[in-house]
Amino acid sequence: MLKWIFERCEGKVQACRYADWPAPETADLDTNGLDLPAANIAKLLSVDVEGWLAEVPLIREHFAKFGNRLPEGLSREVDELEERLRKAKK
Repeated sequence: MLKWIFERCEGKVQACRYADWPAPETADLDTNGLDLPAANIAKLLSVDVEGWLAEVPLIREHFAKFGNRLPEGLSREVDELEERLRKAKK
């Protein structure tokens, strides 16, 4: 995966989109030495949109415990995550 990140930064490989964030194409991952069928790799790279949407309220509940000590950026990240997940669900 680290190799893919560097190659992605250098523009050598592309990314597919899962729930509006980049992920490596299966063909761009070095899986030498692994006995993994392509379907298993695809499953590993997939995003459980419904599962993550169910987690959002729990994340907000946890963050509420910090009151005004929680950095604003963390709340914004959760808002943006929820927005991306809702778009992916459509």
